[in-house]
Amino acid sequence: MHIPDGYLSPKTCLFFFAVMTPVWYIASKRVETVVGVARLPMLALGAAFTFVIMMFNIPVPGGSTGHITGGVIVAIVLGPWAGVVAMTLTVALQAVLFGDGGITAIGANGFNMAFVMSLVGYFSYRVVAAGEPGGTRAFAAAFIAGYLAANVAAFAAAIELGIQPLIASGIDGRPLYAPYPLAITVPAMIVPHLLFFGPLEGLGTALVVSYIRKTGLGSVKTAEQRSMRPIWAVMIVLALLTPLGLLAGGTPWGEWVKEEFTGLIGYVPAGMDAVGGRWAGVMPDYGAPAGSSLSPAVSYIISAAIGSGIVVLAVYIWGRVWRRR
Repeated sequence: MHIPDGYLSPKTCLFFFAVMTPVWYIASKRVETVVGVARLPMLALGAAFTFVIMMFNIPVPGGSTGHITGGVIVAIVLGPWAGVVAMTLTVALQAVLFGDGGITAIGANGFNMAFVMSLVGYFSYRVVAAGEPGGTRAFAAAFIAGYLAANVAAFAAAIELGIQPLIASGIDGRPLYAPYPLAITVPAMIVPHLLFFGPLEGLGTALVVSYIRKTGLGSVKTAEQRSMRPIWAVMIVLALLTPLGLLAGGTPWGEWVKEEFTGLIGYVPAGMDAVGGRWAGVMPDYGAPAGSSLSPAVSYIISAAIGSGIVVLAVYIWGRVWRRR
């Protein structure tokens, strides 16, 4: 679901940056007042979790791969605007530092994975879990929230990719950017999410939210009184296990590098050729920097540590800024 550079036309990218700029501002202001200082560690933990969990790639039939995002967990526990902030930080860091998703597509990726997933997940959970739900209904509500959010976000990405041949083509009629029409992008994105990634997102959301609900970690009182060390220990274990994501071969659908298009469609779209691949990241694909002799597994662990650490630091710096205002 991470749209790379060169897949979306410049006007599409500008449109989503224009849409997301006020969303990011509102989210920042709302989190400042709703989350507050006491639950800032929970927001930092949630942002770090979304970063690390997306490194666990999962193979699906057909040779493609994908992953869950975890953003709905943050939205349910801390509110939809906290989900927007956590996922935006993660998406931006992935693009800038690791080349996972395009820098020009941060607005679109933020719209899909931060805004759409957070709001759909939060409000669907509130509808199903209305009142004082028992454990079973709360679990079901979280599952449905994760499942729906993943599929709606995938549908949004499919639309964004599928309209490119309609709005940006060359004088020869060939698409300049993402070349596949809606008839291909919609089923290609939706079917795997309906059958595989949606259920996984739902199950992961339900399990984590149920644990947080049982322990009360999301409440202000618990956040002030209870040590977060056991939870951070789990995060360290997850980071150490991230090389398991390397076992999944194949490229996620719609995230191919531009050179792969020659084999897929016989040519590289001109706009994609001009824009795609200009920035690969400091540690491309979570690997070692150029010239390093580190193994892929070690590089993956280091990337997980660096990425989650930067996300946590960004949350705390942001928190200090708002406390001084």
